[in-house]
Amino acid sequence: MTVTLLIIIVTGLVSYQAFNNRNIFEKLKHHPYIEHRSKEFFRLLSAGFLHGSMMHLAINMYVLYGFGQYVESKFLLTFGQIEGRAYYLLFYLIGILAGCAPTFFKHKNNPGFSSIGASGAVSSILLAYVYFDPWGTLLLFFVIPIPAIVFAVLYIVYSSFAGNNADSRIDHLGHFGGAVWGVIGIIALMYSRFDVFIQQLMMGPDFSSF
Repeated sequence: MTVTLLIIIVTGLVSYQAFNNRNIFEKLKHHPYIEHRSKEFFRLLSAGFLHGSMMHLAINMYVLYGFGQYVESKFLLTFGQIEGRAYYLLFYLIGILAGCAPTFFKHKNNPGFSSIGASGAVSSILLAYVYFDPWGTLLLFFVIPIPAIVFAVLYIVYSSFAGNNADSRIDHLGHFGGAVWGVIGIIALMYSRFDVFIQQLMMGPDFSSF
C-alpha cells in the first residue's frame, strides 16, 4: 500500500468519526485562540485529518490521490523505498502544519476563528508535482486546461490575496501556507534536480497537450 492511500484511509476514518461525534470534531479542529492559550498545539496537525462534509473530504482526497501517487513515486525513486516513504509522509505532515501556521499567528487572539481540512497539505503535494512537470496540464476550476507552472503562480498569488482580503469561510491562508511549503520543501529535499526544473521551464510547453 502506498503512503498516499494510507493517508487517504486514515483521513477518511478520522473525518467520518468526527462527522458523527461533535466532541471529536471540536477537540481536533484548528483553533488558534485555544492553541495559543491552552498550548494544544496538536490541533495544528490533527485539523488536517478533519473535514466539514463528505464533499469537502472527497475533493481533497481526490486531488491528493491524483497527484500524491505521482509525487510519492518521485520520493521513492530519489530516496529509496523506506526513506522515500518516510520523507514523503513527513513532507505531507509538514504541509498540514504549514497550512495552519499563517492563521495561527493571524488569529491567535481571535476566539471566533477555526478551520479544518487537508487543503494545506494537498496544496503542498500539488505544488511539488509542478516541480517535476512544470508544463504538465492542470485544470483551473476543474475545467480550464492551463500549464502547471502557470496554475502554481496563480494559485499562490490568489491564495495570498484572498487570505488577506476576502471575507470567506474558505481558509485561503491555509492554502497559501501549504503551497509555499510545497515549493520550498520540494526544492530543499530535491535540490539536485533544480537544474532539470530550470531546463524544463526554458524548453517551454508542448502546446499539443493543451
